[in-house]
Amino acid sequence: MMKRILSFALSFFLLVLAEAYPCTNLLITKGASKDGSTMITYNADAGGFMEPLYFSPAKEYADSAMLDIYEWDSGKYLGKIKQVKNTYHVVGNINEYQVSIGETTFGGREELIDTTAVVDYGSLMYIALQRAKTAREAIKIMGDIVAEYGYYSSGESFSIADPNEVWIMEMISKGPWEKGAVWVAVRIPDGYISAHANHSRIQDFDMNDKDNVICASDVVDFAIKRGYYDPKKDGKFSFQKAYDPATPSSLLFCEGRVWSLFRRAAPSLNLSSDYWRAVEGAKPYPLYIKADKKLSVADAIDLMRDHFGGTEFDMTKGIAAGPFGNPYRWKGLTWKISGDSVNQYAWERPISTQQTAFAFVTQMRSWLPREIGGIMWYGVDDNYNNVYMPLYCSIERSPKPFVGGSIANVDLNSGFWVFNLVANWAYTKYSYMIKDIQAKQRYFEDKFFAFQPAVELAASELYKQSPDLAVQYLTDYSCQQAENVVDEWRDLWYYLVAKYNDGYINDVQKDHGRHPKGVGYGDEFFKQVIKERPGYYDVKWRKPTPTKKK
Repeated sequence: MMKRILSFALSFFLLVLAEAYPCTNLLITKGASKDGSTMITYNADAGGFMEPLYFSPAKEYADSAMLDIYEWDSGKYLGKIKQVKNTYHVVGNINEYQVSIGETTFGGREELIDTTAVVDYGSLMYIALQRAKTAREAIKIMGDIVAEYGYYSSGESFSIADPNEVWIMEMISKGPWEKGAVWVAVRIPDGYISAHANHSRIQDFDMNDKDNVICASDVVDFAIKRGYYDPKKDGKFSFQKAYDPATPSSLLFCEGRVWSLFRRAAPSLNLSSDYWRAVEGAKPYPLYIKADKKLSVADAIDLMRDHFGGTEFDMTKGIAAGPFGNPYRWKGLTWKISGDSVNQYAWERPISTQQTAFAFVTQMRSWLPREIGGIMWYGVDDNYNNVYMPLYCSIERSPKPFVGGSIANVDLNSGFWVFNLVANWAYTKYSYMIKDIQAKQRYFEDKFFAFQPAVELAASELYKQSPDLAVQYLTDYSCQQAENVVDEWRDLWYYLVAKYNDGYINDVQKDHGRHPKGVGYGDEFFKQVIKERPGYYDVKWRKPTPTKKK
């Protein structure tokens, strides 16, 4: 009975986390990319999140300086830690040395949360970016900080990369029993890609392989002490099995996204959907795979735009998608039917979702000066409907549309609100409006990719004269392009509101839109309507209803 209660509590905890922290990361090594870049992708999914683009210039501090820590998600004050003498320049989730970090929350064992600790996962990421010149250095910094100050958050997977290496790191607190955290970091072999999406992904690892594995010294011993792992019964130690045991909900909501990334990047593997569909005994997906072809930034962006299209789980199909093939499912993610206390149901959880706050692909290149080599391709709101804009890691200011934003105040000068307005209007007649949006999306992104060699050639020539000139040039270019995109996206919203007013498709360029076109709902939806009320919608003579005799 106690085991069932604990199992239910863990499942409920994971359901809450799936609702609150549904992020997705793809990791790409040098040998897996077309040009030798390393890359990390990140969809930061959190409804109502409209925070400014993170921007922290390099600074010097006094030896006695302390750093106040506020929880990234809530703003709650947690305490102070020692500040370092020098910090590095950080734009978004990449620093001036082309170190980049992303994350997804897996939650794990609820009893291991330490509410007395000082450093949460968000603060840990940005502190590491301010202090690290390499991915390995970032891993050490993160491990040292939680050992000294404790780890406040639930279980977390981190993507950590520099121009040469890509790592996945997983961490969970030791709970109220001991200060600190247990964690392991595994280097993704060159030529491979990896992914994580709110479920722990690291299974067994070799603690003696110092080149490819870095971990807390007690990562196994702590699991044994807490009863999460029995060497005699369980075989090889698995971080995931010990600290984030799989449940049907964690597989359905999380591993499905990993499967979709892998099945699109490597169709030749023919990976089964059984594991994420919670088929008992199904084999977990590997931590990393070889893609069928080398990937570009454009490929990475495309992989992150996904609603299970082309599979039996395609979210643009079926009654749940409505008459216009809308792949979005409004929250909650799970539901029950009134009067049924036994069965629980859930929507699929795709990579692209309406509650994405911001998304990026960081691109790190070892053969260029670091000020030029690092780019964060940045977009806000639903990444299926947004535009990825190039922000170089050395830029000296944030683009104006991303300096501020608030869910409480609609602001047409805010990039967050402009992209939200377009996406939310598109959800009303999705199969039509998405075509208009994607045409504009392709225009901008194709232009940025086409301009990139020329922009970087000019920056490299300026760099020979003065690195500062190159940085000024890249700052002006990045900010101007971001501002142009937001201006034109605002115009796109005006256009879409007029074109699709009142459910019509209006030719706003012809006859001032006075002859709108009605486009109806489509056969599949009509069939469902007829099935629900047979005969009700028939246009025909009907027989009189017989009068009942008194």
